[in-house]
Amino acid sequence: MTTAFVLGGGGVLGAAEVGMLQALLEADVQPDLVLGTSVGALNGALVAAYPGDEVVRRLTELWRAATSEEIYPDGVLRQVRRAVSTGTHLHSSAPLRRRIEAELGERTFGDLLVPFQCCAASIERAAEHWFTEGRVVDAVMASAAVPGLLEPAEVDGEHYLDGGIVNSIPLGRAVALGADRVFVLQVGRVERPLTLPRRPWEVARVSFEIARRHRFHRELAELPDHVEAHVMPSGGGSAADDSLLAYRRFGGVTDRITRAYDASRAYLERSL
Repeated sequence: MTTAFVLGGGGVLGAAEVGMLQALLEADVQPDLVLGTSVGALNGALVAAYPGDEVVRRLTELWRAATSEEIYPDGVLRQVRRAVSTGTHLHSSAPLRRRIEAELGERTFGDLLVPFQCCAASIERAAEHWFTEGRVVDAVMASAAVPGLLEPAEVDGEHYLDGGIVNSIPLGRAVALGADRVFVLQVGRVERPLTLPRRPWEVARVSFEIARRHRFHRELAELPDHVEAHVMPSGGGSAADDSLLAYRRFGGVTDRITRAYDASRAYLERSL
């Protein structure tokens, strides 16, 4: 049996995936393959680099230490200046890159202890791109290049945006690579119903959510009979998770980790 961990995107909500990982590892569920998108690429790369209990400690420390002032340090005036000067983004990607480099250094995909792939959206080819070789930090930065917030990432002369645009929860990729048992670590958005948008930015968010959820639920419904899939519970969230400035709210990460751990442990006790 080939077991895959599929880690989806979702920005700061990705802290929930740490609690899911803790519950899985305590249940002696180990991955043979790790796939990630956006923040799931960051979490997933550490799983592949440090499989076992160490990754939970590392990720917990990483998430608890992270603050909006560290990852998105710019004030409003500097954000406006950068948006005007670049025309593409509000924040520098340098702080996030430094944080990821501190964890992964110069590792390549070949250095990882568990096979790992992550997804980004190629601008030039208008296509889903899977990173399978090269420097892991570069691939993770491409996968996590949130449109409008961070600049497009350049890797080997090609430019990329956040993988969530093309494949936010890459369940189908895991099956295509031979997984017959898949654990989906998602940030909680697929658990909450969408509501009618009332403002222009809500229209954009809801549109993206429809696209993201449609692909995931289609792939879930089309799973071959021999594939066992588990969608790990996040432990719940709130409407505040979808607000315009939610990406800066790091204050609740410990609670997210705990809630996801408790819900996932209970789920695994019932399901395995």
